[in-house]
Amino acid sequence: MGDATGAPARRSGPIDPRLLRYARGTRVFLAQSVLLGIATATLIVVEAATLATVIAGAVSDGKDLAQLRTPLEVLLVVVGLRALVAWASELAAHRASARVKSELRDALVTRIAAGGPGPLVGGRTGELTTLATQGIDALDGFFARYLPQLVLACIVPLSILAVVWSQDWIAGAIILVTLPLVPLFMVLIGMATRTHTRRQLRTLQLLAGHFLDVVAGLTTLKVFGRSKAQIATIRAVTDRYRRTTIDTLKIAFLSSLVLELLASVAVALVAVSVGLRLLHGHLDLRTALFVLVLAPEAYLPLRLVGQHFHASADGMAAAEQVFAVLEAPEPERGRRIDIPDPSTRPLRVEGLTVVHRGRRVPALADLSLTVEPGEVVAITGPSGCGKSTLLSVLLGFVAPARGSVRIGGVDQTSADPDAWRAQIAWLPQRPHLFAASILDNVRLGRPGADDDAVRAAISDAGLGPLVARLPAGLDTRLGDDGAGLSAGERQRVALARAFLRDAPLLLLDEPTASLDGETEAEVIGAIRRLARGRTVLLVAHRPALVELADRVVPLVAPGAGAPTVATVGATR
Repeated sequence: MGDATGAPARRSGPIDPRLLRYARGTRVFLAQSVLLGIATATLIVVEAATLATVIAGAVSDGKDLAQLRTPLEVLLVVVGLRALVAWASELAAHRASARVKSELRDALVTRIAAGGPGPLVGGRTGELTTLATQGIDALDGFFARYLPQLVLACIVPLSILAVVWSQDWIAGAIILVTLPLVPLFMVLIGMATRTHTRRQLRTLQLLAGHFLDVVAGLTTLKVFGRSKAQIATIRAVTDRYRRTTIDTLKIAFLSSLVLELLASVAVALVAVSVGLRLLHGHLDLRTALFVLVLAPEAYLPLRLVGQHFHASADGMAAAEQVFAVLEAPEPERGRRIDIPDPSTRPLRVEGLTVVHRGRRVPALADLSLTVEPGEVVAITGPSGCGKSTLLSVLLGFVAPARGSVRIGGVDQTSADPDAWRAQIAWLPQRPHLFAASILDNVRLGRPGADDDAVRAAISDAGLGPLVARLPAGLDTRLGDDGAGLSAGERQRVALARAFLRDAPLLLLDEPTASLDGETEAEVIGAIRRLARGRTVLLVAHRPALVELADRVVPLVAPGAGAPTVATVGATR
């Protein structure tokens, strides 16, 4: 099984059994493919028998068209039915592909959303974006080409072998001996293809992640004159992706050549055997033609499986990474929903220690803190001392290595995460705004709120003048990540979201860090109104924000020769 880092697991067969577990559409499609495969095998045999009857009747028996009318009509009907079955197979494949891709995307997004911004996501935004879009889209090749052909390869060759053996055991023996060589070479080639395909997908994800990072930081790169250096880096990664793709294509072309050559030699052996015995009168013309028409059909599905394996490899490599995410261990989820009100019961942090993945030095070490109901506590300290980590623990996005967090005696680990977060309003340093209207962005705080409640929250946050200036008012649509608003306006939208949520515990992470003095004063005024009657824990550097606090808790970085909590002092 893969891990949370995205390392793919190795599947044990041509079909990953996890597809059947996570994508129910796969089961339906497999059943349809088996039925269509049986129909195809039957039609191939009937078509070969009819064609042999027509040719033998015309050549050996001297029959004219009138005498051959019935078998010719049967032949036309069979050809039409084969075309109809092929169309039905294509239709079922594309429908199954669309359904399975939808189910996998839904499962992937649900799993990521359930885990939150924890170790599962980390810094893998570009990788997961590529995986959920282009990666899963590559499953089209698996369902539209590879899987239907794989089902045919399991049904048609065995059916033809049985029929040929009943007509000519020598030709049947040749097919029986040579037929297993095709899948043997397919397995050998497939092992090399899988390695190259995984490398190709990883390179594409690296390219996507790096490009996303460059676009997001383009302003900074231009200011510091580093944009050209990043262009060179992207060019190098792109060239690596090109070389990996070319290597994969080389293997695909080589495998097609090998499989075609092997099947051609096997069919030639059958043809020579049948021809010699037909020449010496040991075989009649109809049987010889029947065997010669069926022999290539026995190898064709296997050749096509090898050919279409390359079309499916990208999708299966991506599916393995999807399964690695879906099967990553989930943190234990509590069930208690009777969470005490933090505005009436104390918030206690006892012996809290957090060690981030891949690091030895803890981000927090033995932190103990009590926040009384209705108290405003400011957390200060240098960068890296664990201020934001503490808020992430309180939000339930980071699991501590040791220690506990309690509200009124209820431990966070025993509480349902959704019920726990329902008690919290969070205002980060840079709040995320979605490409939606201002009304929709504010309503995230409480999706069921009516328009009057939203307008009241907007007024309390001091967002009214901005809304009044906009032609569309609250219905004004923002760009990606709130493009079109200044830093102060973004904070006011986030404040309105917090007002609307009306939660008893308020967590603030340096909400005025990037604001000018005048805007900071306005935002602090709104925060002061928001803090009334609530328990507040705020991370602050700027003196104006610290002045809001009833108490200041300065932290120092773990490993700096002092405990995490250095002192506890009161500001007023």
